[in-house]
Order: sequence, then C-alpha cells, then structure tokens
Amino acid sequence: MASSETLIFSLFLLSLISHTFSHHPTPTPTALVLPISKHPSALQYTTTLTQSTPPSPLTLVIDLSGPFLWLSCGSTHHSSSTSKPVQCHSPHCSLLPHSNKNCHKNKTCILLSKNKFTQKVSAGELSEDILSVQSTNGLYATSIVSVPRFPFLCLAQESLSLGLATGAKGVAGLGHDRLGLPAQLAHAFNFSRKFALCLSPSADAATGVLFFGDGPYAFSPGIDVSKLLIFTPLIHKSSTYSFEYFIKVKSVRVDGKNLPLNSTLLTMISTVHPYGILESSVYKHLARGFIEAANATRVAPVPPFDVCFSTRSENGGLMRPAMPVLDLVLQHEKVFWRIFESNSMVPVGNDTTCLGFLDGGPNPGASIIIGGHQLEDNLLQFDSVSSRLGFTSSLFLRQTDCASFNWH
Repeated sequence: MASSETLIFSLFLLSLISHTFSHHPTPTPTALVLPISKHPSALQYTTTLTQSTPPSPLTLVIDLSGPFLWLSCGSTHHSSSTSKPVQCHSPHCSLLPHSNKNCHKNKTCILLSKNKFTQKVSAGELSEDILSVQSTNGLYATSIVSVPRFPFLCLAQESLSLGLATGAKGVAGLGHDRLGLPAQLAHAFNFSRKFALCLSPSADAATGVLFFGDGPYAFSPGIDVSKLLIFTPLIHKSSTYSFEYFIKVKSVRVDGKNLPLNSTLLTMISTVHPYGILESSVYKHLARGFIEAANATRVAPVPPFDVCFSTRSENGGLMRPAMPVLDLVLQHEKVFWRIFESNSMVPVGNDTTCLGFLDGGPNPGASIIIGGHQLEDNLLQFDSVSSRLGFTSSLFLRQTDCASFNWH
C-alpha cells in the first residue's frame, strides 16, 4: 500500500514539474554580456565565449571593424560534433557580397579574411556551430544562452593567428556587417541591434565589459551608465567593404583653444590600434597645442611617442604635471567628447608621460583614429538602428569604471 501511494505521489510530482516547465519556459534574453581583458604586451583586447560540442572556451581578439568572427580552426573545428560547413545557397552565405562567386567546388561557402595585426590574408570556409554566451538584465550577469548555428569563418592555416594576443584563436568582429556578432546575436534573440563597449586599462584581474542589446548598463555603485550617454551620428563610408565606425569631428580644442584645422575631420574608432593615430597635419597642430598648454617640462621622445614630459619636480620628487584637456567637437559646439589626461597621456617609466597619439603620415585611413587607450574607462554604445554613437567620456567623473560591472 505504501509503495502504491509513493508511486501515485511520484507521478503527481512529475506531472506538476512538467506542467510548471511547460508553462514557464526560459525567457528570451533582452541583452547579452561578455568580459573583456587587456593583454599587457600585445595591447589587444580579448573576450571569451564558448563554442562547439562538447563546449570549449574560445578566446578572441576584439576588432570593432571586423566583419565577422574568424577562427584558426585546426583540430578543434573537426572535434566538434555540431560544426558543419555552410552551403553556397544557404541564408548565411547569401549575406556575403557576390555570394555565388564564393563557392568551392564542393559547394561550400568560401571567403577571405585579414589579420589586421600582421596584414596577412587567407581564404577559409564559412561554418556554423553552437555558440554560448551569458545573458544579462543590465544589472548583473544571468543565465547562459546558446545560438545553435552561429556563422564563423574557419581558417585551416594556423599561421593566420600569429600576431594575436597569447592564447587567442581568432578575432571577434563587431563591424556593421550582417555576419558580425552584433547583427547575428540581435537576430538570434530578436533584440535591438545595439552594443556597448567598455574597456578597462588594467591587464590584471579587472575586466571590461561588452554588452549586446540595449541598456541598462549598470556599474558599481549602482550607476546606470546608459543614462549618461551623449549621442552623435555614425557615418558610413560608401565602400561596400567598409565595416568601420566613423564620426565627424568639426573642430579640436586643447585647453579650450581651437586648433587651426580647416575642415571637418573624418574620425574612426578602433580597438586594433592601441593609441590614437592622426593624419600628419592634424598631429602637428595637436602636438604643438599640448606643448604650449602643458604645465610640464618637455623631455626626449620615448618610442613610439614623440611628445613627452617629465613628471619629476625640481627637487627630484615625483609630481603630477598639469596636462590640458582635449575636446573633440562634434555636430555643434555644445556636443563634444572630452578626453582627460588618463586617456590622452601614457605613463612610460617612473618619471615620464607621453602624448598618446602617433603621427600616421599623410593617409592613415582617417584624419583621426581614436585608439584603445582613448577608449578605456569610457562606455560607448554603437546603435545601428538609429545610426548613432553614444559616449560617456571618462567614467572616473562618475566614481566608477569599466571594471565595476557586477558579474555575480
């Protein structure tokens, strides 16, 4: 009798559990989150996600202008039971320009990729595999969610990963291409095609954060940084193969004084360049402006930097030199991106600090390239829906930083 009652109770319990799960499915996430680390010697920013069956952690270098996720597959690709090549006339292959011309004789989808750190180019096979990332409510990280058939470029040549940060197997492309991570993740979970980037300058345990989807973006002590964003239009080049993010800078101010620049400056935002890159004429005026405005003694250049200052006082003690603020003036005079000393200057050694912009020659790809150092501890939101960039300037002013997201 007892066993019969136990059986009935067990069946009732199973029925209740089944009913509960059938009426309360796992909610679709409204945003995703990934950690960002800075490699101390390569000065590259990496993230880690999970791919394959069985699951395997994957470290990738972040490239804001990368068109897709590419990976040096090697034996890892072939060991995944859920990985398969993309066929030529499949939906993912059709997202490529001239997709019918990218077909291998065995009918799989082939395309080229470039390692921007070594400039090497290689052909690879477009593939699909399960990809798992962490979801978020904007306040903290929540559950793990998966995309069963996430597209990525599988490169057989392991040499293409040379030049990447130690341990990185490929590149996570965040460019505004239909195969890029922002577009594919937004499509998979049906959320807004926005992402936000917050790089930490620390190469230690502290990590930055990458959000996919809209805010809130909350940082300790309970600050929703999405409410601090200032917006400016994103500009797209007419080239079909340009995946970079550009803004227009109307003028540049150093310590409130306009530099003598005659035209609007096309400005690119990059995570590939560790420091800012300027077209030669722009660099000349910026360097002169800093030399004139800085309340510090200029010292010999420290490669790769040309404009450097002493941080040592006359009596031999260390001091903090008064460095000017830099303003990138955007659509009108009251909208500007203010760059403070922590993002404009680079400490080199114990008693020297240098201007963190380099002379890129006559044609570096844009009049101004804002590099990783300028982005650190600033949150940037890239909104492809409204074609605009949101930025905060330094989070230090709000008593927080990019390493203050709650991962638990």
